Amino acid sequence: MTSPSPDSVPSDSAVAFARRFTDFIAASPSSYHAAAEVARRLEQTGFTREDERTPWNGDGGTGAVAPGGHFIVRGGAVVAWQIPVGADPVTSGFRIVGAHTDSPGLKLKPVGDLAGPAGWRQAAVEIYGGAILPSWLDRELRIAGRIVLADGRELLVATGPVLRVPHLAVHLDRSVNTGLTLDRQRHMQPVLAVGADTPTVLDVVARAAVDRGEGTAGGTRTEVTAQDIVSHDLITVDAQHGEIFGAESDFIAAGRMDNLSSVFAGLEALRSPGSTGSSGSSELLTVASGGGGEDRGTGGADIRVFAAFDHEEVGSASASGAAGPVLEDVLVRIAAGLGASTDLTRAMYARSVCVSADAAHSVHPNYVGRYDALNHPVMNSGPVLKVNADQRYATDAVTAALWRRACAAAGVPCQVFASSNDVPCGSTIGPVTATRLGIPTVDVGIPLLSMHSAREMAGVRDLVWFTDALRAFWRM
Repeated sequence: MTSPSPDSVPSDSAVAFARRFTDFIAASPSSYHAAAEVARRLEQTGFTREDERTPWNGDGGTGAVAPGGHFIVRGGAVVAWQIPVGADPVTSGFRIVGAHTDSPGLKLKPVGDLAGPAGWRQAAVEIYGGAILPSWLDRELRIAGRIVLADGRELLVATGPVLRVPHLAVHLDRSVNTGLTLDRQRHMQPVLAVGADTPTVLDVVARAAVDRGEGTAGGTRTEVTAQDIVSHDLITVDAQHGEIFGAESDFIAAGRMDNLSSVFAGLEALRSPGSTGSSGSSELLTVASGGGGEDRGTGGADIRVFAAFDHEEVGSASASGAAGPVLEDVLVRIAAGLGASTDLTRAMYARSVCVSADAAHSVHPNYVGRYDALNHPVMNSGPVLKVNADQRYATDAVTAALWRRACAAAGVPCQVFASSNDVPCGSTIGPVTATRLGIPTVDVGIPLLSMHSAREMAGVRDLVWFTDALRAFWRM
């Protein structure tokens, strides 16, 4: 596949690819929805869903190490893998791409119905992750996530636009344009309704409940009342659909691009020709040329793994987060199914490499002083290699060279990011995964503006190139 040059206008197929991305975001308003949507698309491609509660190997095993594609879903996380013909624990390793499904937002508290003053009904929320709080004001918000019913059923929920955090009028705060200060407890509680006998938050949530059972298809409506709901994991999300904009339709505006941009790119790379599930079918990805995709090989006998974790924005320390055991559980069980001893499993790790795929920072034209003068990426100029002396990113010289080779093999440009010494950077799942597994890791992603805003900005071409580079990594 050929990709557009850095100074070209995005092709119609590249813009169409970006629109598919915005549809993916719309279908993934929470980490749980994202996991279900990834699972649905994997099943469409021929991947087999495996059950962690049953044996995968030996007598009664499910064949989770049979050649072809497999995946598990654990809460808001997904781990998918593809076993090539000829996989052998003596010679094979794991080629891993890791991302995360969660984003900052306003999370509904356990008792989420707030009786405000003057008859207002509000949602009681706490801040999830490092959200840019002003970006959540004056914006229609959906509620999305999962609920658990008294009978034990777990249902996905996504409402329409039902909440809003209104700004205080300038007439009542003349200093708003010189120093806005938001109290996280008092100023960030969204309004839902006003007046007596109006629905509670859980009334609204119950009306939107969808029963997906154990499957991953669209699901069916189910009759649920607020009294049926015994617990929930619910978060707010921008109700506006993503848009393609700019003088040449070369930008994307949407919520949750940190880090659904990496989830989508990794998923599409895994589902592309030469990287299909056991059925051999795949939706052909031809985003740049509009012609037939080129299969550049099988990537040898290494096992391709795609992990989309939850809870990265709050430290990754959970059963479905990168600091938890979910990825290692899968790798150990795959190795065991291939006949590996504990020693051989560690040898497989030593032959492995991981790409930590998470959004990066594009240089901002209004704040250039916040960036290193030499090591700042520019939007629509290629995926970003992220480096940090304090190991906030896991990249080292060896893994950086590997990523550059992947970009070269894909024919896409590669940029680099290192933070200004007086502006510390954030971190990713990269150091967490590298520390837990001891697998060499490189941190990469597409450059964003407005990261952690309710609505972020990305480049159309960067998304295309990033997908190409991840595909090349799996085929090297």
